[in-house]
Amino acid sequence: MTNHGKIVLGIRDSKLSRAQTNEFIELASNNIEGMSRNSFEIRHIKTTGDVKNSERLDQIGGKGLFIKEIEEHILSGDVDLGIHSMKDMPYETHEDLEVICFLPRFDSSDVLISNSGKTLKNLKTGSVVGTSSIRRRAQILSYRKDLSIKLLRGNVDTRIKKLENNDYDAIILAHAGLKRLNLIDKVTEVLDQVNFMSPAGQGAVGIQSKKKKAFRELFEKINNQPSEITNISERFFLKTIKANCNSPVSVVAKLNGQVISIGCRILSHDGDLLFSKTLTGDKNEAQNLGKKLGDLAVSQLGQNIIDNLDQLQNDFNYKAK
Repeated sequence: MTNHGKIVLGIRDSKLSRAQTNEFIELASNNIEGMSRNSFEIRHIKTTGDVKNSERLDQIGGKGLFIKEIEEHILSGDVDLGIHSMKDMPYETHEDLEVICFLPRFDSSDVLISNSGKTLKNLKTGSVVGTSSIRRRAQILSYRKDLSIKLLRGNVDTRIKKLENNDYDAIILAHAGLKRLNLIDKVTEVLDQVNFMSPAGQGAVGIQSKKKKAFRELFEKINNQPSEITNISERFFLKTIKANCNSPVSVVAKLNGQVISIGCRILSHDGDLLFSKTLTGDKNEAQNLGKKLGDLAVSQLGQNIIDNLDQLQNDFNYKAK
């Protein structure tokens, strides 16, 4: 442990990161003998993704920019554990690091918040929808090409404030983040998982440490296995197709008893559906099922087409036609 016997946690300086961290500390304090809130020290770390909060993520390095600096602090020994939103974690991370504990996963759906109170289907033609996600951009275009899309960066509070200032008519956010921040009352509509299937890891929080540390054993009691299993399956799908966090790729794994299902949808940047498939199997085969689904996608589309989805060449902003 880094400092006077305390476990030092490295987190982003945001309300959502603090909420996730408090959730972890509370679970550990209530379920692990000898642990209390005083067992932990929190250290806020500025990440590149937070500093460069007005630029397109795909042009400055992707969502991995939200965890890079935290990982560096773990590797250097400045902090013991990093608290991460799993949707921000690329499928490949540093070989000396591992996720040793998962928190219970919240609903992975996306939600719409609109000034008018209208659902996405009922927004007026030309309405401006805000997002920073290439996946969400493609999904909007697939659903309604008569809506305009405008880049929206910043933390949850910043995004909602921009909506309330009428910079946008509606915005799309993650349901889980709003729930953790007690902002569910803001939600106009929970978007369906067919047209707006969520990305790998959305709703899940992972605790990262160096490998060969005793932390995995220490926090084993509070590790949420359903969250771990579904994340493993989703991440192996991404690893197999070699897609980064900014590709218009959705993948969701769900557990029902001993059975796991994993479904994916891959869109073009213009919103055309390129690939869609769901597989079902035993939960002990979660990793192999994710890989099998990825192999099917690569076999049908070709790796070159998937690679070309890694970066949007056109302007992110889109004017309704």
